[in-house]
Amino acid sequence: MSWRSRSVPPVWVAALVGAVLVGIFAGAAFLSWLPVVLAIVVLLTFVIQLSLQRKDGLVNRIIASIGGSLALLAVATVVLLLLNPGSLDSLGA
Repeated sequence: MSWRSRSVPPVWVAALVGAVLVGIFAGAAFLSWLPVVLAIVVLLTFVIQLSLQRKDGLVNRIIASIGGSLALLAVATVVLLLLNPGSLDSLGA
């Protein structure tokens, strides 16, 4: 793994940890908290990528970081929806 791509997995790990924490602590309100995790991941991505001070492949690293995190959070959303089927009812209230 090159030094350029070493900056991507920490963002994925942060998204995964955030999704697990939301699943544990948010209960049926997880649909309100997963976007917060995504926002934190986006900010973390920019902090990491801009701290590298390398412009080679910046866009590719940002896309990989945010795209992978978005995929992880989408899977977490589906899993949490299956575990909490009544959580969609609270959105309309």
